Amino acid sequence: MAQDKTVADLVVERLVAWDVERIYGYAGDGNNPLLGALRRSEVGPRFMRARHEESAAFMAVADAKYSGGVGVVNSTQGPGAAHLLNGLYDAKLDSVPVVALVAQQHTSVLGSDYQQEIDLSSVFADVAGAFMQTVVAAEQMPMVIDRAFRAALTHRTPVVVVLPHDVQNAPAPELGGEEGQEHGVVVTAPEWTHGVVTPRDDDVARAARLLDEGERIAILAGRGMAGAQQELMELAERLDAGVTMSLLGKPYVDESRPLVGGTMGHLGTTASARILQNCDTLLIVGSNDPWTEFYPVPGQARAVQIDLDPAKLANRYPVEVGLVGDATLALSALTERVARRDRTAWRADVERWVGQWREISAERANVPARGLNPELVARRLCLQMPHDARLAVDVGSSVYHYVRQMDLPTTVPAHLSSTLASMGCGIPYAIAAKSSAPAKPVVVLAGDGAMQMLGINELITVSEAWRTWEDPTMVVVVLANGDLAEVSWEQRESEQQPRFARSQEVPQFDMAGYAELLGLRGVRVEDSEQLDAALVAAFTADRPTVIEAVTDPDVPLLPPFPHGRELLEGMRTGLEAEGDAGTHGLELLEIYARMEEERFT
Repeated sequence: MAQDKTVADLVVERLVAWDVERIYGYAGDGNNPLLGALRRSEVGPRFMRARHEESAAFMAVADAKYSGGVGVVNSTQGPGAAHLLNGLYDAKLDSVPVVALVAQQHTSVLGSDYQQEIDLSSVFADVAGAFMQTVVAAEQMPMVIDRAFRAALTHRTPVVVVLPHDVQNAPAPELGGEEGQEHGVVVTAPEWTHGVVTPRDDDVARAARLLDEGERIAILAGRGMAGAQQELMELAERLDAGVTMSLLGKPYVDESRPLVGGTMGHLGTTASARILQNCDTLLIVGSNDPWTEFYPVPGQARAVQIDLDPAKLANRYPVEVGLVGDATLALSALTERVARRDRTAWRADVERWVGQWREISAERANVPARGLNPELVARRLCLQMPHDARLAVDVGSSVYHYVRQMDLPTTVPAHLSSTLASMGCGIPYAIAAKSSAPAKPVVVLAGDGAMQMLGINELITVSEAWRTWEDPTMVVVVLANGDLAEVSWEQRESEQQPRFARSQEVPQFDMAGYAELLGLRGVRVEDSEQLDAALVAAFTADRPTVIEAVTDPDVPLLPPFPHGRELLEGMRTGLEAEGDAGTHGLELLEIYARMEEERFT
């Protein structure tokens, strides 16, 4: 017997109208009607089951990052809804459009402290401030879904639609023709687009004059220049400007260019620090990076900023001229306006700093360690990665090694939880990367702490899904050092205290053996001579491979000089307080510090 069409069926139809191909989530009684509608639909989005709602939310965020579309996630009410929060905050802080369809108890019991009833409007008020709405009538649903997608796309943010159980099961209303034209019913369409914002000509003229007057120009490039890679470098060459990137901007800048100094900030490169420390003019393009202590000292540099959002102007640094508009148009307009000047002395400084940093990066990777040097692992991984691969980086010390050792071509999209910096995102991100492009090889770089947080659970999802992929290549490189290394180094650096072993030790876990148990490939690598062969085999394997690289937790996470020099004494104090346990780390720290001093004094 055919089932009458319900509101849940209309939700699925609306998702199809918005070109949604995948919806990530986890089942529960509250979202059973929607899941039933997905099952019944012959053209509806594919349901991508995670092991946990937090992972599902991360997957939706990553899907939006890799695909350029809108990520969609679904959960039941109560605990399922609460589990979504971390992933949705990841979307909010990295400005990613995500639509969360969240179940709720029957409308008849709301306010009664019913089982799994929580006040979802309060729970999601901050993370979904652009749009959060509960559907309380069948006729309301299409309008709410449409507004949710338009808000997510317009504001680049997560939004939440709450679907009570009884509303999902309600009969679908007739909304076409005369039936839809009545008081109290808003009829909309699943349509959204955007124009191209052109910066004002007088702002371009003022910005060009300011840049013309600069002698030592630096560019800070964020993700907002993703579509303007060529235009950015053309302007940089014309101005002889040193180029630095935010963490989100790193994948979009060609780091092989002699003017590109790498990522800025605490986890960044010394070349980027030198460029920003010594410039007298700063051009910020599509960046809202929060590492303000690594910007030029306020008053040191005159600044221009390009951003689509006027609210971002002068948000991190006191700029004199703001350009509101598309980065491609703004950069092209500036290139046409700025004059050619002799800045060869500054260019020579920039190229020298970039070259010195590259020497330091290579030397760091080859510093002998107990087990593998994690910087060497990241460097060798970069060399083996195909140019059409997709990279997911988990949060922790692995981000430092990604920034400092993986100079990837711009054909490789690399994503992570950047501004929220949430551990556990790596495998969920990789699953979304593979789901949105099953023919592309996917790579994960993660620490053992992050893997034990969510990664080992979502490897079960990988084991379930990989046989459906067009290309089975997924290489998961786990930096297994038995320590929450970033936390340990922060404790020494910021608190001048010894590592608190009880809080930072990561329990031993046979990651390679666990992968084999799941039907994947698992390889344990303890020596650098084994590393290249293990990577080559992983990229040619007939199934996903987990490489458990046993690395040294004492390899320093030293901030770039000159900032790092100011923090050295605190690190030394912390390591000395550890007694014999800190001796090896202290030795490595002094080696790293000497590399910086010898080149940059």
